[in-house]
Amino acid sequence: MTGAAGDAGYDEWLAALADGQGFYLESPAGHGSLPPRRVCPHSGSTELTAEPLPEVGTLETFTVVHVPTPRFDDDAPYVTAIADFGAVRLTGVLRGVDPEAVDGIDLGMAVEAGVEERETDGKRIVVLRPA
Repeated sequence: MTGAAGDAGYDEWLAALADGQGFYLESPAGHGSLPPRRVCPHSGSTELTAEPLPEVGTLETFTVVHVPTPRFDDDAPYVTAIADFGAVRLTGVLRGVDPEAVDGIDLGMAVEAGVEERETDGKRIVVLRPA
């Protein structure tokens, strides 16, 4: 693996995303994945390079969580969403929308990825916000 992402794990990836330097790992065949990876899950290649994560993605799907796990007790209700960022998809909590008004959440809407804290325990999580 080459580039700054060579030894990066999930915490390092979150820090990069929080600093506006989000990235994904790409194999020579063009498959994208997220750290921590040492092997491309599609091609088996170990020659992964860090590529910049696009600034804007597209909301693909979401669900509203009303009965959370204990780690998200104080966050509920909240929206968990998956967004397409080109070579990779990110799962995160969709903020900046009303979880009780799902008709105001449009599939295909532009979103940006960042890092914020859970209300329950202050731990860092991936957050998607309307762009």
